[in-house]
Amino acid sequence: MENNYCADTNISIDTRTKFIRGFSDKTRLQILDFLLEEEKTVSQIVNAIQGNQSNISQHLSCLKGCGIITGRQEGKYVYYQLANAKIKLLLAMFDEVLVEVESKVACCEQNEVLIPAQGGAEHGE
Repeated sequence: MENNYCADTNISIDTRTKFIRGFSDKTRLQILDFLLEEEKTVSQIVNAIQGNQSNISQHLSCLKGCGIITGRQEGKYVYYQLANAKIKLLLAMFDEVLVEVESKVACCEQNEVLIPAQGGAEHGE
């Protein structure tokens, strides 16, 4: 029987996969980069990324659902921010590792073959 849990944490591989998929979309990464320093409203995010509000809202919902960001209501505005400092550190670690392997990642054709095209903000199965 296949061990479907991470050895040290008892977190299932499926849960890890869903969490990592939260980071695996260009629009979601743009949103996260924009939220690195301070919280922002949906309108600010839409303007910065130059996307449409419906699409951005779907991505925000994905990120919030995965626990990567949080939102708070203030009057008629919802402000989004990274869920915690560890998310900011994780994004920085991604970049640190990427510096070391960037040329290999850029040339990796298997990545495109193995990962089905993502439509919208879906990230789980």
